[in-house]
Amino acid sequence: MKNLEKTKVFNVNIERIDELVTPKQIREEIPAGDSVTNHVYQSREAVKKIINGEDSRLLAIIGPCSIHDQELAYHYAEKISQLREQVKDKMEIVMRVYFEKPRTSTGWKGLINDPHLNGSFHVEEGLRTARRILKTINMMGVPCATEMLDPLVPQYIADFVTWTAIGARTTESQTHREMASGLSMPVGFKNATNGDVTVAINAIKSSISPHSFLGVHQEDGKLSVFHTNGNPNCHVVLRGGNGGPNYSEEHIKGYEAELEKAKIKTKMIIDCNHANSGKDPYKQPAILEEITRQKNLGNKSVVGFMVEGNIYGGSQAIPENLTELKYGISVTDDCLDWENTEKAVLEMFHDLK
Repeated sequence: MKNLEKTKVFNVNIERIDELVTPKQIREEIPAGDSVTNHVYQSREAVKKIINGEDSRLLAIIGPCSIHDQELAYHYAEKISQLREQVKDKMEIVMRVYFEKPRTSTGWKGLINDPHLNGSFHVEEGLRTARRILKTINMMGVPCATEMLDPLVPQYIADFVTWTAIGARTTESQTHREMASGLSMPVGFKNATNGDVTVAINAIKSSISPHSFLGVHQEDGKLSVFHTNGNPNCHVVLRGGNGGPNYSEEHIKGYEAELEKAKIKTKMIIDCNHANSGKDPYKQPAILEEITRQKNLGNKSVVGFMVEGNIYGGSQAIPENLTELKYGISVTDDCLDWENTEKAVLEMFHDLK
């Protein structure tokens, strides 16, 4: 902890400042290695082809709402690995490995911010843990997807990530649009919580363009100005809104027209949970059925889907006594259990023409 200078007008509400190691230091401690780097590269290329309409398979982003237990993450990844092999001819499965949680007001902010789930905020430990988890899952042959919330975090973990989401609460943020313009992987922008897709369209138009913004240099941790080329692999993620779901055939046709008018990719991913399911994870299989129906009718703009699932269904509050935490159950949003997740995905695989 560095000494904190306080005056009448400076650092008035700052309690302390903890210095972090640089991204380079953590990357050297937990290196990717050639095998994992090649796996991430190949996975990104596969996802890009799907998003650009060069591969007719669906991108399937499946996994826990958030990662809170390292061993649980590996357990789920083992199941995803087996399912990937079964459906690989029609789907490219990428596991949700989410470490940062945007909160509407307050609550657990995710494993990077609070790895001990107790408000102790050992962020440096959280970054190391997140990097180890991502490396291990990639070594298992499973690509990883996450949400980039804090714009400094990508410097620590992005080399392990195949696909990234910008959440509904941050899609309108200029900072996140600038960050996305420099990210090396495909980025999905979710529509706003009120259901407005125009926000995501504007975000894409911004992020495919060059930007210059402030960030931390990965080598020495110095504040630097990043100049980007723009990210050509940005697309919309439909997650419903205050007015209800937005994955119907009528919705999709309307969004296709809006995207064409904006002269950006008419490719969309449907988030089967959140407002599309009315926050009932057990409605997700029915949404997969609707996606299958639309695809079999010739729809080419829906290129993927997201499913929030865990070993067991539902969710739990984080108990004060962490020994009371139940294994395999989400500590954030409600999730679909593995048995029903696997069943729904396999049924979709068999029903897709």
